[in-house]
Amino acid sequence: MSSPLQGGLPPSGTLPGSVLEIACDESGFSGANLLRSTEPVITHASVDLSVAEAVDLIGSLGLSPVELKSGWFLRRPDAPEALERLMAALRGRAHVHRIDKEYFLVTQVVDLLLGEPSYLTLTRSPRAEAGHLYQARDAGADWDAFLGAFAGMVRTRRRIPGGPDAGRFLRARDALARVGGPAGAVLGRITDARVAAVVARLDDGDRSIPPPLEPMLRALADTIRHWTFGQRQVLVIHDEQSALTAARLARLQRALAVDDGPSPFVGLVMADSRADPRIQIADLLAGVARRRPQALPAA
Repeated sequence: MSSPLQGGLPPSGTLPGSVLEIACDESGFSGANLLRSTEPVITHASVDLSVAEAVDLIGSLGLSPVELKSGWFLRRPDAPEALERLMAALRGRAHVHRIDKEYFLVTQVVDLLLGEPSYLTLTRSPRAEAGHLYQARDAGADWDAFLGAFAGMVRTRRRIPGGPDAGRFLRARDALARVGGPAGAVLGRITDARVAAVVARLDDGDRSIPPPLEPMLRALADTIRHWTFGQRQVLVIHDEQSALTAARLARLQRALAVDDGPSPFVGLVMADSRADPRIQIADLLAGVARRRPQALPAA
């Protein structure tokens, strides 16, 4: 007997027929371990196929559910032709959000230490300062030390209040600031007082701040924004993902609402990928997008 699926935010009440149902999965996710992973990129894929359409597509590709893995798919003898058929079938029916893990950390530095961190930041494009700071990525050991110190400082699990992480981060900030230019200017605006204030909020368990090391929330927000053009509402069917808790999803749902209107995000239902062919297709697409991004049509 399998364990109950964790997470999700099932919708309340009966949904109108106009709600769009999308199925999602990811590839390359490594939890909060963003820097010590062999996968530098996460891809989050979504499709609006019906169950019957997904079953037909799997069959037309000559696959079975146990073979629906991107590594095997891209190594099959007829991979170029099969990939072309997959892309043609999903044209206009799929979306992929790509997350560079290092750049994601940079956006978190900017959102936490230069802005007002909230779930609203997940619904907006990254601030310009993130691009400026990312220019320092060629600084070698100083860059690695800076990102590592930041990740250690904002890690919410097993936090030790008043620990040495803030001091380590401030020293790494000062070392990296020597690069000068736009990145140095951004680092110069990160004050000791601001760092202390944010760390204090994290130590107090302030849940109005999105978990700083959880990129899946931003990926989900981007996915919902893509599918809700034209004021559509979306129900997400997602492979089990522990980062997507009910409390976090409820905050994201409220953040995505415009003015006093209903949120375009009506809920998220966890599903077992082994039993849902739509999620299997999303998983295949996410893996292809991560392993062979050039195969995807230009946005």
